[in-house]
Amino acid sequence: MELRIRSTGAVMFESELRAYLLANGGPSYDTLTPEVMEAIGVDPVFEGAQATGGTVYQYSMRQGVEQQADGKWYTKYILGPIFTDTPEATAAQQEAAYKAAKDAEQAKLVRADRAARLAESDWTQLADAPVDDLVWAVYRQALRDIPTQAGFPWNITWPAKP
Repeated sequence: MELRIRSTGAVMFESELRAYLLANGGPSYDTLTPEVMEAIGVDPVFEGAQATGGTVYQYSMRQGVEQQADGKWYTKYILGPIFTDTPEATAAQQEAAYKAAKDAEQAKLVRADRAARLAESDWTQLADAPVDDLVWAVYRQALRDIPTQAGFPWNITWPAKP
């Protein structure tokens, strides 16, 4: 459980709070009850709602805690990542590199899926396979053409297996 110290605003786990209290001459306790939390001046931090929406490049990332209208403290989430200018690269350069890396990672996953589908249908290309080899050849070509689709690597239309 995370806790927020009222006097400082610091957020820490219960084990960290125990060490903090010990180091600063605070009280010790056996069980963290609502009465103990009130006595030592801490509030529980509840899990807040994850950030939603965004693009394939974004994810929900934690950005501190915030007090809600109900008076309780909750973890706060935003869409990230957040890029800022540094001496090494501008925010735009960092974002472009991040997106290129994510595209490459996704393309690798799609290609691995495609390779598995091709391997799964290899047997259909044997001369004595009891299937319509032309239908299967068209399917396999459609799999090979996946990287040329307009939405690759994020929006894939997989061909139907014959």
